[in-house]
Formats: sequence, C-alpha cells, structure tokens
Amino acid sequence: LGLWRCDAVFFTHNLVDHIFGLDEVRRFNFAMGSVPIDIYAEDYTLEALRRVYKHVFDAQDNVNKSFVATLISHELREGVAVDLHGMRFTPIRLLHGRLPIFGFRIEPTSGASTGPLPLAYCTDTSAIPTQTWARLEGLETLVLDGLRQRHHPTHFTIDQAADAALQVGAGATYLTHIAHEVKHATVDAQLPEGIWLSYDGLVLGAPLPERLD
Repeated sequence: LGLWRCDAVFFTHNLVDHIFGLDEVRRFNFAMGSVPIDIYAEDYTLEALRRVYKHVFDAQDNVNKSFVATLISHELREGVAVDLHGMRFTPIRLLHGRLPIFGFRIEPTSGASTGPLPLAYCTDTSAIPTQTWARLEGLETLVLDGLRQRHHPTHFTIDQAADAALQVGAGATYLTHIAHEVKHATVDAQLPEGIWLSYDGLVLGAPLPERLD
C-alpha cells in the first residue's frame, strides 16, 4: 500500500486479534528516523500490552540488546477526546459481550463535516450502551460490527447491526467483522438502503457501490 509512516495506534480492547502485531511497528520507527510512536488505549488494554510485549516496554531488561518498537503510552478515557494532526478521536463505550471496549468517533478538530467525516468505528460490538447513542449523532459514516446471520454472544448479527444503523441514521453504514459463511453479494443485496457489507479495497468517500441484481 506504500505506507511509510505510522503516527499513532488506537486500541479498542485487549483481545489478541487486536493487539498482536504491535511489535512490528518497529519498522515504522526505523522508516521515520527512530521517531517514537504514540499508542492510545484504556488502562486494562495498556496493562495487557505491557504484559505481552514486556520485551518492548522493558527493553532494558532484555538479555540481548534487540531492535524493538519505540512506543509512548497514553491512557484513554471514555468521552475524553484526543486531538492529533487536525483530527479528533473520541473514545466511545461499546460492549463486546460482557467486555467493555472502545469504539471511536473521528472528525476534524474544526468540527466541520468533510467527506466521510464524522465517522464512528465500532467493531466487535454486541450492544451500544445508553450513554453512547448521543455520540453517534450526525455521522456521515458508521463502521459497525455485523458478524453473521446466526446469533453470537459477543457480536451483532447482521440484522441487529442493520437495526442499530437505522437508529443511528448515518449517511452511509458499512458492516465489518464479517464471517466467512456470509455470502457477500446475496446478503448485501438484502440490506436496507444506505447500509453495505464492507469489502477489500473499499474507499470511504468514493461513490457508493450499486446493488447487485
């Protein structure tokens, strides 16, 4: 993809499919001239990162000196925005089964809508707490967990995700975290107007894809 820099990493929660691979951002440290990379996460996620990546966060204790990522940790708190490079990232509370996690509302610091922004990124979601709905108002784009058509204890089904998306009323909603069993073209054609299954190569702000017949 031609990526040569990583300015920051935001974590939603501490499960392995969301934290594994952090060690490899060291390549971006190198490409950026050894500039440290800021990471942002809730307290319990930071604790997990320090445990899993002890060789990174306590590099001075390594038996052999090694090439590890250089990171600066920042604790996230619900509703407390982080402003970076003209963008505002606001952590919003979601539930992943019984695990409280973060999604993010992302918008320009100016507050003006532009292209696909404001956008809310809400993966691994099975419920939206009452206090979070207000933070989902006025969205241009919603990215929402929609795993499959069968019930799952820690993810929205596609129908549950579509119902939540209709309540939010974003300009466009893209369902993500889709299981392999979902027949993409068939299910996508059955979704309400303005709601789509995500796909590889999707570009936000590009013309919305036409429904397949």
